[in-house]
Amino acid sequence: MDCQGQRVSESASQQVSRSAGQQGGRTSRMGFVVSQVPKCEGPGAPGVQFLSWLGRPASSQDEAISMNAIEIGTLRRVELRNVWKHEAMDFTPWLVENMDLIGEVLGLDLETIGREQAVGDFAVDILARDLGRDKRVIIENQLDETDHTHLGQLITYAAGLEAGAVVWVSRKFREEHRQALDWLNRGGDGSTEYFGVVVELLQIDDSKPAVNLRLIASPNNWSRRTIPTTTAGDPSGKYARYQQFFQRLIDELREKHRFTNARIGQPQNWYSFSTGTKGFQYGLSFATGGRLRAELYIDTGESAQNIGALDALGRERPSIEADFGESLEWETMESRRACRIAVYRPGSIEDAAASLEEHQRWAIDRLLKFKKVFGPRLSAAARYAEIPKQNILTTTESQITDERS
Repeated sequence: MDCQGQRVSESASQQVSRSAGQQGGRTSRMGFVVSQVPKCEGPGAPGVQFLSWLGRPASSQDEAISMNAIEIGTLRRVELRNVWKHEAMDFTPWLVENMDLIGEVLGLDLETIGREQAVGDFAVDILARDLGRDKRVIIENQLDETDHTHLGQLITYAAGLEAGAVVWVSRKFREEHRQALDWLNRGGDGSTEYFGVVVELLQIDDSKPAVNLRLIASPNNWSRRTIPTTTAGDPSGKYARYQQFFQRLIDELREKHRFTNARIGQPQNWYSFSTGTKGFQYGLSFATGGRLRAELYIDTGESAQNIGALDALGRERPSIEADFGESLEWETMESRRACRIAVYRPGSIEDAAASLEEHQRWAIDRLLKFKKVFGPRLSAAARYAEIPKQNILTTTESQITDERS
């Protein structure tokens, strides 16, 4: 018989194939995988194919087990307003608290700047920053289907805030709105990127609802890693080498260590990563003087608050450096607003390939140490770095330049 999308047994697994067809093989936030059950024919085939789909060899004994012993729940969608009653008061705050989920689906490390930021007579739902590129990110969310009003607002916000990326999150995208985002991505100069994200809630039997985010619109080259060749603007190929170095770095940090959401290296000499605590970032940069630097970068927007956070961590300096395994540089950077705690080694992007591989191994080791040693301490340090609301737009802009000193 044809078992695709049909009942695969008389057990509790009877709904799996139909649910799988609807979900298209995606992994839910709860950790279960929904996949398309293969098409199969012949007596006993449903049980055999079902066990193969679960990932172990099928046999006649397995077939009997699949019919009688395996219990599979029923996957269903849950109405968003059953969980978030109000868009501004419930859904937007939830997104702010779970910004890492948005970052994961986009492949970006995002940090929230604030909510309801004024743009003329309007207010953007969420303003964030892409740490890896130091760009403003606008996030607009809807519990209902997309509409023309929100599309117009998105373009207005992008222009008013000079955003580097615009993210539209909605329960359902009308096809003309998805096409509009694609058109905006094709027609501009690439300075602003537009993303469409579908949000849905999934539930197995009586389990808690789980959020599933699906990217349905993105810039044309977003899924491709493009390593630039030498151009007139980069006659030495230096920035292409930066991009290649950081591409390899973030790939390993993401795939082996789940350290970052970032997917695309940039042609720049630095990269910042989210700590999960606003005002604090992990960073790696090729600094001046032929040095490679790994760091915890502190910039809450106010110099005095940055120094307060540095001092709070400094009270634990002996135990921190013992845990880290080496001495660290504690820098107030008097000429600038931010502070940093850093470790250095000699290194340049001009070094030979073998040396660059050593730099990468060193960088990964130190960044993981920063997360292990400082991560549990940042919440306490952040209490010394509260950001006044009136300063949120002007003080959260990073002072990072193309060439970090």
